[in-house]
Amino acid sequence: MLVTGNQLKAARALAGVDQQQVADSAGVNVNTIRNMEARGAKPITSSAVTVRTVQLALEALGIEFLNHAQPGVRLRKRQHKQTQRHRLQRSRLEK
Repeated sequence: MLVTGNQLKAARALAGVDQQQVADSAGVNVNTIRNMEARGAKPITSSAVTVRTVQLALEALGIEFLNHAQPGVRLRKRQHKQTQRHRLQRSRLEK
């Protein structure tokens, strides 16, 4: 779950997109993204709908939001690599 401005900024950096690209993908004004990021380590105060829309836009770019002991982000592993690895393991077992 997207919680802090720093988390949003880190997610953008991992995805390699700028504020305008996130805003366009989420259908919000770029100032909304700027204001969200300006919160820094504090919780984002935008509406829950807006936060969720921005989160979904970043998830579409492969971002995973983590909230274990504290908020974080990471890039999702690419599915095709896992599938290739699974096929390779199966073919080795069949031999």
